[in-house]
Amino acid sequence: MIEAVMLWNEPNNKSHWDFQIDPDWSQFADMVIGAADAIAEVNPTLPKVLGGISPIDPVFMTNMKNRGVLDHLDAVAVHGFPLDWNHWQINDWPDKLKEIQAVTDLPVWVSEVGISTFGAEEVQVFGLERTVELLRGRVPRAHWYSLFDLPRAWPATTRHREAEGSSYYRHFYMGLVREDGTEKPAYQHFRKAAPDFGLCQWFHFQDHRLDEGVQRMKDLGVTYLRTGLSWADSYRDGALDWFDRQMEALADFNVTVTFCFTPEHRGIEPHHTSPPQVKEEFAQFCADMVRRYGPVASAVRSNAAAE
Repeated sequence: MIEAVMLWNEPNNKSHWDFQIDPDWSQFADMVIGAADAIAEVNPTLPKVLGGISPIDPVFMTNMKNRGVLDHLDAVAVHGFPLDWNHWQINDWPDKLKEIQAVTDLPVWVSEVGISTFGAEEVQVFGLERTVELLRGRVPRAHWYSLFDLPRAWPATTRHREAEGSSYYRHFYMGLVREDGTEKPAYQHFRKAAPDFGLCQWFHFQDHRLDEGVQRMKDLGVTYLRTGLSWADSYRDGALDWFDRQMEALADFNVTVTFCFTPEHRGIEPHHTSPPQVKEEFAQFCADMVRRYGPVASAVRSNAAAE
């Protein structure tokens, strides 16, 4: 079910990692190295990718390189939203990739790129088509963010939420499909991007959109997907049942699964962005998930069922 694992999400963004607690990212580096090594013990051939960075920052990537993190990984990743949040233009994509390629020899993935319809839905059509022109053939993986709009009743994972003004509300308009289930104009245009482009779609705990998401991705010709399994969610009642259902539903896709989010009671501070109290616990979660859903584990279960 899994073609690659991604370790954390946007670690240089305070909405996902608290660098007031860990100002030099030394705790993050140690956590990722431990997790990568634990995964390698379970499945030494499964590609391991550094969580996509946002903003695209070669200084941060150099820090990870100097701390030895990249020696334990097979690829790095970046996120870019030039028409919504970044301070650069969409045509700068090739140069932004070169900034990271200049400091590492590892393949550079684009694990999230997207355009909101906050201002106008036609902007998303332009942004999709131009992004495909700029990234197709330049990176081994490009994941469009996202399939669905974020429901307005759900909070977006950001630092200050509504206090961010329009920047916050753009999070709710990143999908190709509106909250009411109707398709935006860019939906049909995405057919021309697949299968070269995959999708990034986060499925929340017991997400009611899972089955529709699978159907729509197949309709669009999507072959690869990035999603997540939350370490924090693993402590919920029925967590493994939900993880099993999610991963089984996605079995027809090449899935990059992101492991992230600190359980509040296991963080140095009670927040999902906090470094963990015990970094080995994150490594154990990653290893357990790879053992359960990785390619080797899937083959073992299939053989056992056949017998």
